[in-house]
Amino acid sequence: MQMRRVILPALAVAALSLPLAHRADAQMDAFITLGTHGGPVPDAKRSEPANALVVGRAVYLVDAGDGAAEQLAKAGLSVQGLSGVFISHLHFDHTGGLFAVLGLRHQTNARGKLRIYGPPGIKETVDGLLAAIRPGGLAGYGIPGEEFIPPEDGVEVIEIRDGAHLSLDGFTVTAAENTHYSFPRGSDMDKRFDSLSFRFDLPDRSIVYTGDTGPSDAVTALAKGADILVSELIDAQVAGSGSVAPPPANATEAPKSVAQVMREHLRTHHLTPEQVGKMASDAKVGRVVI
Repeated sequence: MQMRRVILPALAVAALSLPLAHRADAQMDAFITLGTHGGPVPDAKRSEPANALVVGRAVYLVDAGDGAAEQLAKAGLSVQGLSGVFISHLHFDHTGGLFAVLGLRHQTNARGKLRIYGPPGIKETVDGLLAAIRPGGLAGYGIPGEEFIPPEDGVEVIEIRDGAHLSLDGFTVTAAENTHYSFPRGSDMDKRFDSLSFRFDLPDRSIVYTGDTGPSDAVTALAKGADILVSELIDAQVAGSGSVAPPPANATEAPKSVAQVMREHLRTHHLTPEQVGKMASDAKVGRVVI
């Protein structure tokens, strides 16, 4: 994973693993950025958005972009040891690695039930992934008489929306709807879908993860007084011009209608460095991780 240090007004910013509080009865708590490359085009050097929240003996995956299982292994963590998953929104660069996580857990008979928390639509998404796991699970290792365990037996999906508050493993999680979607208020699409940011309040640290978002008073309020703000960031030139950067060699050119939607999305649904700095300053956070 590529590491980069950036300076925002009065704030030191870095992409890194953040140790939190040490406990004598467990490993050190941490928030680990596993993948930091946003967008639907794969990158040769960086994985797509995923993070690991380690609290005591519990490990939670926070977004599950492509490559999440491999990145967990590089961090010394395993898919079998996961306690749960938080998904911020349904874009594929944040969910593409979930199939591997679920499938590998099923194939290796991971113990315990994996709880997946996410916005409306995550249950439909997970149901489809579990259905896709079933044929391979039935074939098993090709030994007659193998026991088949339905993949859905090891998974529980909890859909959450703006304002949700959860207590888990000695810490709490609060969700806030952000501005990564801009459906008209009260419309059918607005009622159906949310893009969420999360606040994790641990015994002696608080971490806010923006997921993908544009400028948002709700996210600023969520981050108020947080020790660490883990924020998305878009190239300021791309956002300012409303243009789409030249695609990588392995990308196909989008139709004009798709390109127009993408330009509007990049311009309004993501954060420039200045906007991240303002959010962090207004919320009076302790540290910023990009």
